[in-house]
Amino acid sequence: MMKMFSIRRIIFLCVAGLLLPIFIHAQTDAGTGGSSDNGTSEGAKAPDSKLEKKKAKREWKKNRKQELEDEKAKKEYNKKYNSKKTRRRMKRDQREAQRNNEHKSEFFLIRWIHHL
Repeated sequence: MMKMFSIRRIIFLCVAGLLLPIFIHAQTDAGTGGSSDNGTSEGAKAPDSKLEKKKAKREWKKNRKQELEDEKAKKEYNKKYNSKKTRRRMKRDQREAQRNNEHKSEFFLIRWIHHL
């Protein structure tokens, strides 16, 4: 029985030793599918020079300002055309949808109460 166990162990280690380089190679840059930017998107690149940093900051500020304006306009529209009760329901539904999209569950006590 002891010899059988050691033979199995030797065979397992040999197979693992042969397959390990294959698995490691699959996780390196060679397996990225031909993208030359090492997995970073164009918008996620860190700017190198001072001018590029300033330009990136200006773009970010512009986009952020536009997002805030859109959010404010949406809020004003909802205030104008919906009741307070409807706005609360919409806000609750939006939070729940965001939580579902992020694949996060509710607090465990709340889940326990709902399952009782």
